[in-house]
Amino acid sequence: MWPLAVVAIALAAAPLVEYWLTNPDDQRLVDLDVYRTGGQMVLEGRPVYDFMTPAPQLLPFTYPPVSALLAVPLAMMSWTTAQWVWTAGIFAALAVTVWFSFRQAEVDRRPLLFAVAMVACTYLMPIRDQVRFGQVDILLVSLCVADCMAKRPWWPRGFLIGVATAVKLTPGVFLVYLLITRQWRTFWVATIVTTLLTVLPLLVIREDTLQFWFSALLDPERLGSNAATTNQSMRGMLLRLYMNDTVTSVIWLVVVAVVAWYGFRGAYRAYQAKDPLTAVALVGLMAVLLSPVAWIHHLAWVVVVLGAIVGDGRDRVRLWVAGGVWLYYVLPIPWWGVSLKALEIPVLSPVLGKIVQNAFGLGALVLVWILASWLPKRRENLA
Repeated sequence: MWPLAVVAIALAAAPLVEYWLTNPDDQRLVDLDVYRTGGQMVLEGRPVYDFMTPAPQLLPFTYPPVSALLAVPLAMMSWTTAQWVWTAGIFAALAVTVWFSFRQAEVDRRPLLFAVAMVACTYLMPIRDQVRFGQVDILLVSLCVADCMAKRPWWPRGFLIGVATAVKLTPGVFLVYLLITRQWRTFWVATIVTTLLTVLPLLVIREDTLQFWFSALLDPERLGSNAATTNQSMRGMLLRLYMNDTVTSVIWLVVVAVVAWYGFRGAYRAYQAKDPLTAVALVGLMAVLLSPVAWIHHLAWVVVVLGAIVGDGRDRVRLWVAGGVWLYYVLPIPWWGVSLKALEIPVLSPVLGKIVQNAFGLGALVLVWILASWLPKRRENLA
């Protein structure tokens, strides 16, 4: 049955892959192009953080220096080979994430269920964007999920979280989670690995490393327009209210503190209740909501959220909720808000349009409540 499941997944994903990998060259896997060019700069001994990818994208390298070192093998491949290798890696990472996230529903024993979960998650908008842009997020999600959920890992637990945090800073929220849940050994392994991979580039690309930590990292505009629709973090939503910078910053810091307290408290309680999957899903949502910038593809954590809501698949209400969440993140709802604003209908466009434009970020806040409050109460009521 497993070969049939793999074939079914491949057939279902083929239209998506074909669509994006036959896109015009200057629109195809643009973030993968950033990674490859960063690796190429290392090979050529040129400044990593000074280059821009060709027009019309003009994208800079925005990741920590170790990411440029890890991108060197991509730079040594042809562009065509790199596209296929990276896309295959996206689906491999998604498979790992689905495997651990839906294991309570026994997808590891039921090939058909695994195939259904894979296909459903493939067409979530944050996952579609992984393929569209050639993004790294689902790989980082898979590393953190595997590290937290593997029953008997063959690696030192915490190692994969350390790698993910070094490659892209947002998985660092898992260090907070390990700290508050007192998983000391895992915390120290993750911290040491992160530190080593952060310091290592000083030995290889010293000037680039210093430039990142003391210049490039401090310039949020390198990531693109922070007020753009695709930024669904809490800060992105506040920036679109067009308040002055001081008011926006104060409100953001207050909201960050409240949401962080609520989310991490929920993760702690889930861990104490021996529900690590819900804890991991909550921490993943913290990575999105608390970050100054969180593009739609950062919401790849929705895969883990869906697995936590589905659970063992026996509660029909939870299945209906999961189905609603899935549909919500399949549809391009934020862009409907943009279209609604463009209609310039008095009151309706500026108010409802803005709410719809923030749909995925607001949805993530609701998901935090579902996981931290609704789900535990649902279990208690059925106990």
